Amino acid sequence: MKKIFVLMLLFIIGNITLVAQADRWQQRVKYTMTVDVDDVSNQFTGKQKLVYTNNSPDVLKRVFYHLYFNAFQPNSSMDVRSRELGKTLVNGRPDWDGRVKDRISKLTPAEIGYQKIISLKMNGIAQPFKYHETILQVNLTKPIAPKSSVVFDMEFEAQIPLQVRRSGRDNPTTGVRYSMSQWYPKLCEYDYEGWHPTPYVAREFYGVWGDFDVTINIDKNYKLGGSGILVNAAEIGWGYDVAGSELKPTAKPKRSWHFVANNVHDFMWAADPEYKHLVRKMPNGGPVLNVLYKYKENDAANDEAWETVANAAVTVLPFMESKFGKYPYPQYSFIHGGDGGMEYPMGTLLSGPSLGTVFHEWMHSWYQMMLGTNESLYAWMDEGFTEFASDLVEGYYREKVTRVKNASNPAFIKSLDSAAALLPLEHYNNYRAYYFIARSDWEEPLTTHADHFNTNVGYSNAAYSKGAVFLEQLGYITSAATRDKILLEYYKQWHFKHPNAADFIQIAENVSGLKLDWYKEYWCSTTKKIDYSIDSLWEENGISKIRLRRIGQMPMPIDLQLTFKDGTTEQHYIPLNLMFGEKPAEDKAPRIVDGEWRWTHPTYTIEFKRRLMDIKKIEIDPTKRMADVDQKNNMLELHW
Repeated sequence: MKKIFVLMLLFIIGNITLVAQADRWQQRVKYTMTVDVDDVSNQFTGKQKLVYTNNSPDVLKRVFYHLYFNAFQPNSSMDVRSRELGKTLVNGRPDWDGRVKDRISKLTPAEIGYQKIISLKMNGIAQPFKYHETILQVNLTKPIAPKSSVVFDMEFEAQIPLQVRRSGRDNPTTGVRYSMSQWYPKLCEYDYEGWHPTPYVAREFYGVWGDFDVTINIDKNYKLGGSGILVNAAEIGWGYDVAGSELKPTAKPKRSWHFVANNVHDFMWAADPEYKHLVRKMPNGGPVLNVLYKYKENDAANDEAWETVANAAVTVLPFMESKFGKYPYPQYSFIHGGDGGMEYPMGTLLSGPSLGTVFHEWMHSWYQMMLGTNESLYAWMDEGFTEFASDLVEGYYREKVTRVKNASNPAFIKSLDSAAALLPLEHYNNYRAYYFIARSDWEEPLTTHADHFNTNVGYSNAAYSKGAVFLEQLGYITSAATRDKILLEYYKQWHFKHPNAADFIQIAENVSGLKLDWYKEYWCSTTKKIDYSIDSLWEENGISKIRLRRIGQMPMPIDLQLTFKDGTTEQHYIPLNLMFGEKPAEDKAPRIVDGEWRWTHPTYTIEFKRRLMDIKKIEIDPTKRMADVDQKNNMLELHW
């Protein structure tokens, strides 16, 4: 009986440990904000009540807030950094962000952005604070104890900058009046690594999950959309109460828009008098999908393009949920504004109705809004994972639309089904971008802080493309089916918990049964390249032999395909010794699993029993998922 009890106790402890691995403590916020907007001066005043819960084991003697609008002033860090990067030429072009360039340096006093704190109290006691441009430092008069909550009351005022990057007014591209992101004093994140008061220099964000109750008072002619649910929809109308309804009249000069968003780490809104609102409702209790765009009179093409966005969203959401996890929020809004595409909880700002951008920004709902990695440190886990996912969503949508258009053509549908069995080409552009940066002088490790890359081209090709290749290549190492299981398990265990790269690799190892830390270290912490070649072949005592050579510094497992003159093929799989295992076969064709290739050894020889003269072609990685920087030596065609 005692033995059984001990075994049961060990079983329980083991399961608790497995669960606890993805149960890192999280801080918590609860914002209640009311802002009053003057659309003539483009300024607003605000009151913010913030209940902050310190779930950490640490005593907090200070806190930090983001004041993002302060970046939009001449000589700010964002301004100078952009102009300095512009001095570097990449292929003859300045390396600055084309949306920023030197525009901040030319803003007038009426066009700059700012956020000023009028008063700040904690539990009713005034707190001293200090500005560090886009960061507010608050040295608390009384520390916040572990496992306790405090209430911060703040009064602030702000000026909305002329739209330069992500946020602002009077968008020069879209004409949208207000794109309101990074618009309020936002508490910085405190996690197991400490405070993250990251200055707003260029990119990427990190926030505390919590609840937002936001009321926006603005001229009655404006129409709004944003994060959360409109609580007073019956009062507002305009499609929020009943699809297609008009904006309800009011005798007041200003209208109050009251939004509530729960379990999010940011809040965005946008406003324009000429917005048009499209509404789609997913079946079976799914989310409401909103599309808000600036209406253009007598422009049917514009209307049709945004209608396509709404309909495409309905089409792809079931696929997204099947591949990456359930979308948990009650609504999502695609909102015309911004400067390209920029993601936020329950909504995105879009400069146009491009479906590629639409899908990418929506996939950020998974790889940032729900998983919430520290984008500054792990930009590739945000942008790269999103790129990978949105490539698949685009491919799914293209095929879905093609099937509908050709439903009456059985032969065409059959050809689609045949093509679906082959490696999809969705990731081609990201592989191409990775090869470009890998062969250049601008590549830096993925572990580089997002704001500290030497060039914009180095950052974008690393975070987006090398990050996307990371996942597709993981499918090469573990099998695509296993990789897909890894992504679902990653979502299951880590959504709403701020995972890091090691957390993801641990999930990947648990699901695949393979050791994968070597992959993360080589791919993310170094710029070492993959390059394999077919070195030589010969016949010895009736046994045919092929020697492969590793030229690059990064080791990999190898898929090798032999094609013979009679049309038959032979699949060889060579595991890497660092994996301590092998991936499952990915197709029904039989394969030969050879002995492991030790990473210390630059060459490896395989043997096969057929005559050497029978062979027609030898190919390393016929699916081309391994990011080999020189594929010219991956295939040898023989003409005996």
